[in-house]
Amino acid sequence: MTRTVSTTPYDDQRPGTSGLRKKVPQFQQTNYVENFVQSVFDSLEGFRGKTLVVGGDGRYFNDVVIQKVIRMAAANGFGRVHVGQNGILSTPAASHLIRKNGAFGGIVLSASHNPGGPKEDFGIKYNVSNGGPAPASVTDRIFAISQTIDRYLTVDAPDVDLARIGTSNVAGMTVEVVDPVADYAALMEELFDFQAVRALFAGGFSMVFDAMHAVTGPYAHEILERRLGAPMGTVLNGKPLPDFGGHHPDPNLVHARHLYDMVMGVTPPDFAAASDGDGDRNLVLGRGIFVSPSDSLAVLAANAHLAPGYSAGLAGIARSMPTSAAADRVAEKLGIELHETPTGWKFFGTLLDAGRVTICGEESAGTGSNHVREKDGLWAVLLWLNILAVRKQPVLDIVREHWTEFGRNFYSRHDYEGLTEETGAAIMARVDGQVAGAGGRSFQGHGVARADDFSYIDPIDGSVANHQGYRVFFDDGSRIVFRLSGTGTSGATLRVYLERFEANPAEHDRDTQEALETLIAAADEIAGIRELSGRTAPTIIT
Repeated sequence: MTRTVSTTPYDDQRPGTSGLRKKVPQFQQTNYVENFVQSVFDSLEGFRGKTLVVGGDGRYFNDVVIQKVIRMAAANGFGRVHVGQNGILSTPAASHLIRKNGAFGGIVLSASHNPGGPKEDFGIKYNVSNGGPAPASVTDRIFAISQTIDRYLTVDAPDVDLARIGTSNVAGMTVEVVDPVADYAALMEELFDFQAVRALFAGGFSMVFDAMHAVTGPYAHEILERRLGAPMGTVLNGKPLPDFGGHHPDPNLVHARHLYDMVMGVTPPDFAAASDGDGDRNLVLGRGIFVSPSDSLAVLAANAHLAPGYSAGLAGIARSMPTSAAADRVAEKLGIELHETPTGWKFFGTLLDAGRVTICGEESAGTGSNHVREKDGLWAVLLWLNILAVRKQPVLDIVREHWTEFGRNFYSRHDYEGLTEETGAAIMARVDGQVAGAGGRSFQGHGVARADDFSYIDPIDGSVANHQGYRVFFDDGSRIVFRLSGTGTSGATLRVYLERFEANPAEHDRDTQEALETLIAAADEIAGIRELSGRTAPTIIT
């Protein structure tokens, strides 16, 4: 029986580009989860009798919220819910399930690469029928409703046994607990030459994949070790844990430093990789080299035709604005479209749906293609393995050959985490004042050609996104980008992106930070980071 429960809205539920993300204790407040989920359902039309996909990355509180969502979906009129066994469903796998089953949409429970645990982060987002994150038109409606909501709908029903694959009934709605890996693994077999990759491993190729006690563990065990024949033990930290083993599930050179140390060690593996909390980001390393996400996107795009799923070539490439222009050079040579979008995977969705692009990427370690509508960490790793199996070269040689052919974009991101919101705002105000009419000025010997606050008009639906970050372009082709990030749950994070193109192969092996030294100084001169924040160095350098 449907039950209507009176409630009072909270004033801090504004969804961002990744939905609602707060600390667990906030989500544990009375009716907090219910308010947001009901706001999602109230923002939608035409879902009665349709299918909803539900799952998450296994972090703390996932199991509790999934049961709430199931009961509320039944009360609101959904006809069927597909939920991953034990509540596990990676973000790209959820996108695939939505698309494969013609679902109306999906509720994805994750705070991405942020820590998990009783006092750590939790998140909820809604994905639409194409499998991608809800666009701004939907998230704006959700926010507006969450400000006035006064009731939610639920049913009285026992918890669904999420450990048992099969179907059950909740107040007339069918709940199907599904294998979270099977459909995704089958899709990967369609896209990639598993026979060639099996031969690679059979020939003694060595690899380490760190699942970081996050969602991709079961996927990596099944695909890498069982289907592709990588030795057992290739996958590290493969069991999803509610607190990610007490670690930060972000595959970067700080939180996955051990992988970098492995590939730079005395007896390094041929290849090392990792994925994040919900499985949509990736880290790629080869013996003697860390491949930056921007370079990885460019190399994957240049070599994608070696995989069966992309043998017909690419329609185009899309990258987020802060991502380096390395992919632009690939698109130019291939004679295909290149799109520069704001940060946020939803901006790639319209381009993918329209068939304008095939591969997309963000400098924050997200790469994906038209197979789903989310970035996909394990997909990127498998495409790299397919390329390595066909080219029969180590990662270092492939990247160096790419730089020789296309030139190298020296690129780095400097993150200043945990700033107060006031400090972040002051730094961005300083940037705004400095770049306004900056043409002709010089910073640390770099003459400014032009500067702007990036705006974007979607070429498919005409939607507009303003104030996406300050770009400063210099006469020598170098570039600095300044953005305040909203991916955390407290404070502000300033991200500074630095890029310099080098055509001369003799200069390609220089240390990245050394090659960017004068740009780093110019960024501080423009933004006053040391002066305004008191920080003498970034929290994380990528």
